[in-house]
Amino acid sequence: MGRYNGVNHLAMATADIDKTIFFWRDLLEMPLVVGIADPGFQIYFFEISPTDMIGFFHWPQVRPLPEKDHGLPVEGPFAFDHLAIGLNERDDLWLLKDRLEAAGFWVSEVMDLGFIESVYSFDPNGVAIEFCWPKPGVDPRRAPTLVGRAPAAAALEGPLPQPGRWPAPPAPTPPQQRRSYPGEGRDLADQSKNLWRGK
Repeated sequence: MGRYNGVNHLAMATADIDKTIFFWRDLLEMPLVVGIADPGFQIYFFEISPTDMIGFFHWPQVRPLPEKDHGLPVEGPFAFDHLAIGLNERDDLWLLKDRLEAAGFWVSEVMDLGFIESVYSFDPNGVAIEFCWPKPGVDPRRAPTLVGRAPAAAALEGPLPQPGRWPAPPAPTPPQQRRSYPGEGRDLADQSKNLWRGK
């Protein structure tokens, strides 16, 4: 199987696209790299890193999420707790904390979590965000670690994929049957339609 190269994008939703753009592009300084803005369909993507983006659909009737403490258990249907965004330098963590506070957003104290230092906040849509700086010399991706007194049985099997758990495909899809179907955003490849040309 091919290797993954990161989270291409997370897709969220907002009723207030302007406020969302102001937060992610202007306050967090993440470039707005893609916009598809047709009647009835709008989505905007911000660059987190060279391989990762976050996108927001503009859904005028959606309501912001109720804020909840990051990692606090809840009951009922649920799919998402928080988004953690890595930072390059420890100073970036403190600068971001200062910027969020100056803009009137709640932000936690800096927390030392052993392998990272983090601050927690919320975007204007109630999306729970963690900003984290990896501590030097502690990289769980290079040295996977399991600690605690009550690990899941599956976790005890180890950090690597376990073969034989799922059925293998009977045969790969032949090249002549591989088709891509048209979706929203096809105009992105046509720079003559780019509304930002020259900006």
